[in-house]
Amino acid sequence: MDRNRKRVPGFGAVLLILVSHVTSALEVPLDLPQPPTITLQSPKDYIFDPRENIVIHCEAKGKPHPSFSWTRNGTHFDVEKDSKVLMKPGSGTLVIDISGEKAEAYEGTYQCTAHNEHGTAVSNSIVIRQSRSPLWSKERNEAIVVQMGVSLVLQCRPPAGLPPPVIFWMDNNFQRLPLDKRVSQALNGDLYFSNVLPEDSRPDYICYARFPHTQTIQQKQPISVTVLDNSPEGEHRPGFMMPLGTTSTKMVLRGETLELECIAEGLPTPEISWQKDGGELPSGRTSIHDFQKTLKVSDVNEADAGDYRCTATNTLGTAHHIIKVTVKAAPFWVSAPRNLILAPNETGILTCRVNGDPKPKISWFVNGVPIENAPEEHSRKVDGDTVILSNVQSGSSAVYQCNASNEFGYLMANAFVNVLAEPPRVLTPPNRVYQVITNNPALLHCASFGSPLPTITWFKDSQISIKNGDPYVIHENGTLEIHVAQPLNSGKYTCIATNNLGIKENHVYLDVKEPTRILKQPEYKVVQRGMSATFECKVKHDPSLIPTMTWLKDSGELPDDERFVVDIDTLTIKDVTDGDEGTYTCIMNTTLDQDSASAMLTVIEATPTPAIVYEKPDPPSDLELTDQTERSVRLTWIPGDEHNSPTQKFLIQYEDVLHQPGVWINLTEVAGTGTTAQLNLSPYVYYSFRVLALNHVGYSQPSQSSSQYRTNPAAPDENPSDVQGAGTEPGNLVISWTPLTGFQSNGPGLEYKVQWRQKDVDEDWSSKTVANVSQFAVSGTPTYVPYEIKVQALNDYGSGPEPEVVIGYSGEDFPLSAPDSVQIMVHNSTLAEVRWEPVPLPSVRGRLQGYKVYYRRERGLHETEGETEQQEQVLTFSGNSSEGRLPDLQPYSLYNLSIRVLNNKGEGPPSPSKRFKTPEGVPGPPSFLNVLNPSLDSLTLEWGPPVKNNGRLIGYTLKYQPVNSTHELGPVMVKNFLANETNFTLDNLNSSMLYKLNLSAKTIEGSGPIITKEALTVMNTMPPVGPAFGTVNTSVSEDGAVISWDYFGHHKNVYVEYIVENSKEDWKKELVNGSHWHMIKGLKPGTSYRVRVVARDPADPTVHSTDEVLVAVPAVPSRQVDIATQGWFIGLMCAIALLILVLLIVCFIKRNKGGKYPVKEKEDAHQDPEIQPMKEDDGTFGEYSDTEDHKPLKGSRTPSNGTVRRDESDDSLVDYGEGGDGQFNEDGSFIGQYSGKKEKDTHEGNESSEAPSPVNAMNSFV
Repeated sequence: MDRNRKRVPGFGAVLLILVSHVTSALEVPLDLPQPPTITLQSPKDYIFDPRENIVIHCEAKGKPHPSFSWTRNGTHFDVEKDSKVLMKPGSGTLVIDISGEKAEAYEGTYQCTAHNEHGTAVSNSIVIRQSRSPLWSKERNEAIVVQMGVSLVLQCRPPAGLPPPVIFWMDNNFQRLPLDKRVSQALNGDLYFSNVLPEDSRPDYICYARFPHTQTIQQKQPISVTVLDNSPEGEHRPGFMMPLGTTSTKMVLRGETLELECIAEGLPTPEISWQKDGGELPSGRTSIHDFQKTLKVSDVNEADAGDYRCTATNTLGTAHHIIKVTVKAAPFWVSAPRNLILAPNETGILTCRVNGDPKPKISWFVNGVPIENAPEEHSRKVDGDTVILSNVQSGSSAVYQCNASNEFGYLMANAFVNVLAEPPRVLTPPNRVYQVITNNPALLHCASFGSPLPTITWFKDSQISIKNGDPYVIHENGTLEIHVAQPLNSGKYTCIATNNLGIKENHVYLDVKEPTRILKQPEYKVVQRGMSATFECKVKHDPSLIPTMTWLKDSGELPDDERFVVDIDTLTIKDVTDGDEGTYTCIMNTTLDQDSASAMLTVIEATPTPAIVYEKPDPPSDLELTDQTERSVRLTWIPGDEHNSPTQKFLIQYEDVLHQPGVWINLTEVAGTGTTAQLNLSPYVYYSFRVLALNHVGYSQPSQSSSQYRTNPAAPDENPSDVQGAGTEPGNLVISWTPLTGFQSNGPGLEYKVQWRQKDVDEDWSSKTVANVSQFAVSGTPTYVPYEIKVQALNDYGSGPEPEVVIGYSGEDFPLSAPDSVQIMVHNSTLAEVRWEPVPLPSVRGRLQGYKVYYRRERGLHETEGETEQQEQVLTFSGNSSEGRLPDLQPYSLYNLSIRVLNNKGEGPPSPSKRFKTPEGVPGPPSFLNVLNPSLDSLTLEWGPPVKNNGRLIGYTLKYQPVNSTHELGPVMVKNFLANETNFTLDNLNSSMLYKLNLSAKTIEGSGPIITKEALTVMNTMPPVGPAFGTVNTSVSEDGAVISWDYFGHHKNVYVEYIVENSKEDWKKELVNGSHWHMIKGLKPGTSYRVRVVARDPADPTVHSTDEVLVAVPAVPSRQVDIATQGWFIGLMCAIALLILVLLIVCFIKRNKGGKYPVKEKEDAHQDPEIQPMKEDDGTFGEYSDTEDHKPLKGSRTPSNGTVRRDESDDSLVDYGEGGDGQFNEDGSFIGQYSGKKEKDTHEGNESSEAPSPVNAMNSFV
């Protein structure tokens, strides 16, 4: 029901509002006054079986409950005067007892009327006809004699029945005549021979007609055919036997199945093919039958009209026939009228949009009376397919009927207008508790009713007003959705429904639970056979939820074996065997969620004990059958040798020689101490038995088989399993099952009785008995309705047990309607939200899968018309959604959007397309930044505009600052440029200086990402002609080798490299930036090393190196006296320790007596001058960092919290690039981010050996 309304004085504004104001359907509670609504009625065409009662359904609801009346053939039908007619109490359903009566007397057109004080609803016109199966007219068929090779037609001409009969040809033995591409049965039942052969001679061609409603079969007199070969017909070109001529016509209605037939004669037998002139055969709806002679197109639409060509071909030529197909259409709904609930003085609209060919005529009725004959209503205006009701008043409730008809049929729909003034009521039960798991969506319902339509508001904990927006979404039906529920969202929620007649509130509660998680997963195990294996599975879960632990083996249940012991969080397998190998899974379930984990068990061979030899047992012998009955027999045997391993059990197998010869099937097991078994048997089986013995080693060989024992047939003991029902196309229901095996059949003549009826409809079961199949298709069903289904097994000896009823659904069809009221809200430059009104569920015509939102970027708002940039994108929102978000949009762009509903069959029609624009955003980075012609004191820069402007570009911002040789940054300088400037020369720079350059573009929304470049100004002197290094000096101490040198270069990275003399290994290197000496530690005593100093720079490909020098590390003396092992030293240390202990005891006693240890005074007197704040030095550089360009310089004052970052070295520019992957541009300059974090030199000495500094002193206190 729609609520399309607004209080307005005139019609001008009404139409505009009604187009845009569409809300979700409402259901009127049955305790409120309302006009009648037809809820169930019989189909328009009802053919009844004269052996059964006539049942014409008519059910309706309303307040007060409606009364019912009927018309027959347009006049009042007085039910009470006819004793054979009964109207069910509380409904309008008629039950007509036609036993002993002439059923023809009750044929006619019936229509039901449901009436109460608020209006009158009427049913469809229901045509009641009796099924008929007339006898075949008496006739004498002349014997037919033909020459071999000619064509032949055997006419059937069955009597006209209601409904038409099913035709088939058989012989006197009730065997169907084989059909092939030469012999075929036409749609009218005639039997066609493209050419006859001698084997076609027979005296008993019999045409049968089966009338489905009465389940009767009539047969025609046999036709005798004799084929002579004394003057055979020679080979000849194809010609058409049906249809005749070169062209014919065919008319079909939209939605029906088009059946075209072409049967040709010729020798050799022609092949038939099909095509559509000027187009392709409809894909997915076309099927070929009867050996290519019949073409079927299902669910015909207007596009299927045209010329269809069938071609008959053999080796001598080709023949063509064109069938001109026209498609007409009975009326079909575009938009059926829907119920309206209006408050006094509101305005509403009823629409009845239909289509058809010819165009249907639309007629309106009020309470079953033509609208032109109804009492005049000033507030009502009829405009073709639309009725507008303005300023309605109490008491003007009514039921409107829309009737659309053409020559091929009619459609009729009721829609009531219920004028109510009703305060709000909340239909959701109060104090409902919703439980969800953290990070899952939560839906809190607030279903309401009122007239006028209530407004829904939500509050949390009775205080906090909830607005539409993250993390909350308030749906049109009042439901509150929390996309990602968190524990803080738990609490009491109040929804308030308000209209001008009152206010109503309801409280619900949300309880957000902790997720279930497996903390310790089971681990992979390798266990010897006979040992034990234990898997652990420790779980954390919400304490308020009751958990259930389940263990699986290879995705199935654990074996029913006492060796498997399940504890609270462990699984133990005792005495492991090879069969225990596999994957074990623990599953922890709660009422809201679950978690699982798996591990494998591998079983390996145990270490054998050679003392005793174990072998498989010998097979049993001397099998004997006694105590023989219909369903049981006793089998006895003599066990074989056990071979040092006791027999654990005997396995009895049987062979069914009748149904599965050569296949042995396990029947039962007997304990290892037994030698006899009473065996339960099945009917209609030829049994042979054998026995196998099992010990710890394995199974024995099978025994010799017993004598054969045959059981007698009986009725089936069971029915087929896995019964299902599902439609494969609109209008059908395919019922399938797993057939019984020959063993299960219990006797010959196995068949299946298939029964079905529409669920929740008072009708009898339909049935069909079939054999040798596992499915049956029911045609002519409504679209996507539930059916009750059952399948029963039969054989020549009776029926199986009463089968269980299962529920299946008939076939789905494409949705009819498009989503309405599409609204788009643009949140920012890259995110928009779309909302729509879901389609009515009946129009989905299948299981609702969701909605597909199609959107495409047409162009940027700064681009010209017609520039299509991107392909269409699709987002699918599952379920009965009414909104969704469109992420990752491009800023400053024009988009086009439409929505389709989706079921299992496919998509419905699109909604009207809508356009929307995204606002401006920040631009992308400039496309490039190049440094041209560096000089002593200037750098010329050139850059390109961003690839994506994301708006109107207003300019660029350049930030640049110098970088010294220790990676420290100087002050930041900023320059701004207009949008049309793409080059600039930086002047007054320092020579031979590295500069860091950051450039960004900007729109009115701000600056975008930066592009970074490094560039060097030219040195102010020529580089030295000689080497960059001077003299290298070496010395060796106990701590290592000390290397010193003179360095005249400007390179940033200086290394000391060394290698063992005469070694072919790679040089080892240690970074020594900013220093002219270095100690190499960890050298091997008694070894000589080659050492050199190397300078490298990423911006300069030249590598400068000193000459190699040889450093010899002296060997360690072989004899040394370890002072720690001398007795006098040990005694001295013990005396010192004892003295310290005495002093500590004295201090402790003095302190407890009130003494005071003057720590504070001593600290004040001896304050460390190195911890005093340092003075600022404006001439120094700050630390080089990528986190902020304005960090304090190295000489600046320390922060108030006393923390100072250590000054550590790095290996290369690549290492301090953010993310670790610096890059070089094509001109050799460095592109990347700087990082203040530098890896410490791996060969650096202990910090205690460094010179003391304020930084180190402060770090020692942290």
